[in-house]
Amino acid sequence: MKNLLLSKGFFPESLLRPTVNYILQNQLSNGCIPWFANGKADPWDHIEAAMGLTIGGELAAARNAYQWLAQEQLDDGSWWANYLGDEAVDKNHRETNFIAYIATGIWHYYLVTQDAKFLRDFFPAVKKAIGFVLRYQAPTGEIYWAVGEDNSAKKDALVTASSSIYKSVECAILIAQTLGEESAHWYKAWQHLGNTLRRHPECFDRTWEPKTRFSMDWFYPILTGVVHSKIAHQRIESKWSTFVEPNIGCRCVSDEPWVTVAESCELTLALLAAGEHAKAVNLFSWLHQFMDDDGGYWTGYNFRDQVIWPREKTTWTAGAILLAADALTGHTGAARLFLEPALENIDLALNLKIEH
Repeated sequence: MKNLLLSKGFFPESLLRPTVNYILQNQLSNGCIPWFANGKADPWDHIEAAMGLTIGGELAAARNAYQWLAQEQLDDGSWWANYLGDEAVDKNHRETNFIAYIATGIWHYYLVTQDAKFLRDFFPAVKKAIGFVLRYQAPTGEIYWAVGEDNSAKKDALVTASSSIYKSVECAILIAQTLGEESAHWYKAWQHLGNTLRRHPECFDRTWEPKTRFSMDWFYPILTGVVHSKIAHQRIESKWSTFVEPNIGCRCVSDEPWVTVAESCELTLALLAAGEHAKAVNLFSWLHQFMDDDGGYWTGYNFRDQVIWPREKTTWTAGAILLAADALTGHTGAARLFLEPALENIDLALNLKIEH
């Protein structure tokens, strides 16, 4: 097994250059980054891959990726769930966390480059996207997970998706503050969402089975800054043995023998945010056995059957690898994006746990 123990100041540039190239090779000329050659693209995973390009120093390609998003943005600020080339292929719903994620990607690019013109150029797209998403905030604070073609809300919410939106709205506020733009209404919505995630588990999973068997439900509130410090540490300990398979990675769901590389990378970031540095280093070191010769990483591995599954190497998995490597080594100015809350005077309600 190939292990890679990373430390601050030692980004493995030569090892991960093929991973950056893997994303580049799959990016279309219009800027879109599909999952893999001839595959679909979705806004969230497209942005994850674009952040990988930014970390890899491929700034023109990353800008091209964000320009594609801006060009495809609908008048109301949203994007469809999936695209194939230049065409939307799934118009029956739009996922709110997909739409909000542009703020995270744009802020990430700025943290790496300090390019204020880029921030200003893309602020209109961020403003429209966040405006769309916050129109679907329930009176109780959670964000409805999706919107139909007719603009009707699908009225239930996911802990993982709302946590992702929490981070994206934080990034949008930081963009607005940097540009001197008004963001008080975003801040109020962000506080309301955070309070609901921390105090009101009854607002999530109301119309379907609880998603507690999914590892993302466990670690996303830590990854996105909803909880941190002592509560984050306790949350990690509570389900570590449930979701983490030693020397392999993080399970997608607790009751299946399947780990995914991207979720293992996101858990690496969450561990760093929780102050669990040794766990983060070890977990990330296990993942390089899933790197293929072309620099791509296999999406997942069934450890019961000892087979790669599915037989695909996704660009967003490559992006997640680069994000985790950056966070572990402090390689770019965005290395701490997911490791600490960045807004001042935040009431994080540290004495309040997410109950489920």
